[in-house]
Amino acid sequence: MKALSLYELNNLVRETIAVSLTDEYWVEAELSELREVRGHCYMELIQKDLFNNAPVAKAAAKCWKSKWVGVRDKFERIAGQYLHAGLKVMLKVYPDFHEAYGFSWIVTDINPEFTMGDMARKRLEIINKLKVDGVFDLQKDLQIPMFAQRIAVISSANAAGYGDFCNQLENNDYGLKFYPRLFPAIMQGENVEKSVIEALNDVYEKVDDFDVVVIIRGGGATSDMSGFDTLALAENVANFPLPIITGIGHERDESVLDMVSNTRVKTPTAAAAFLVEHLSDVYSRVIDAQEEIITTILHRMEVENIRLQRLAEKIPMLFSIFKSQQISMLDKLFVNIVNRMNQKVSTCSYKMSIISKDLIPVVQYRLTKESYKLQLIQQKLETLDPVLLLKRGYSITTFKGKVVKKAADLKRGDEVETRFENGTVKSIIE
Repeated sequence: MKALSLYELNNLVRETIAVSLTDEYWVEAELSELREVRGHCYMELIQKDLFNNAPVAKAAAKCWKSKWVGVRDKFERIAGQYLHAGLKVMLKVYPDFHEAYGFSWIVTDINPEFTMGDMARKRLEIINKLKVDGVFDLQKDLQIPMFAQRIAVISSANAAGYGDFCNQLENNDYGLKFYPRLFPAIMQGENVEKSVIEALNDVYEKVDDFDVVVIIRGGGATSDMSGFDTLALAENVANFPLPIITGIGHERDESVLDMVSNTRVKTPTAAAAFLVEHLSDVYSRVIDAQEEIITTILHRMEVENIRLQRLAEKIPMLFSIFKSQQISMLDKLFVNIVNRMNQKVSTCSYKMSIISKDLIPVVQYRLTKESYKLQLIQQKLETLDPVLLLKRGYSITTFKGKVVKKAADLKRGDEVETRFENGTVKSIIE
């Protein structure tokens, strides 16, 4: 039996496909890989099992340069995002088999409405899960601080939107001061979710240094917004302890990130304007309160001044009446005291005259007895007189004016004074 060459076999397959599959087909698949090479687009298509997410079908697909530019631009314009890996799409394809390169599907069109519907479904699923978990409105419960000046900015360092944001803050019409700090992140493409979450984690480590977080995107295409419609990013934003303001330039529907944030604005410039207006309003309220307080104080002072003037006018008359009353009361009190004192003196004089007759002998006896006791005490004191002790050859040592009774009361370096009958000596304890 004669065998076919591989080329002959592949040519036979090509002819069979060309005869059997003559139409173009719409197919639903997920993009597992997408890359552009010299204007052509090369894709890897995949279908996953609904239950275990395992791949059940794979195929290679190509879109030639002549078709790719138009297909890509149409999709981005209508769907509002880039084509990227992980996206579920509906493609119009026809089969192609090459003897040397094998089989692939040639893409002639991509249905953006299908992807928009799939994205809407995924977005709704994310929103419902956030609501079930009770975190969807957590950011809305946070109050932007009155003096929100310390701002953590999550954006691309080289983005025009970040520059516009900073310029708007710095050159505001009110001369207000703000202190923005950039936390760099990728704001478009497949790594948006991961990069923004990492930036949020960096902010969280210094959370006490900031009043609000601003996530802004500007200067790039507005079509690549899928990175802001993810569950992980939404959960991180919803649970963040600081109010988050978003200005990611979404010109179509709100992203999930916009929905869960504290405040959503369209552009980075609008985010800066919001912060300026917020702080300006606070300062206006402070100034109004200050003026109201000053007005109230001045009015109160005026009222009190009038009251004091009226009181001052009444004081002389009131004092005169009070003085007369006090003088009259003092006169009566003086008379009563004099009368009572005279009466008391008379009574005491009478009693003393009676007592003195019996008291003289007793007093004389008592004086004699106490005089004898005093003589005994004097003799005893003379024996205890330190001067007599010194005369008998004794000495007295003092430390800081106090008599030293025990050697243990002294330590090395203490200066003591020793008193003798005819002088004193100072010594240092060794």
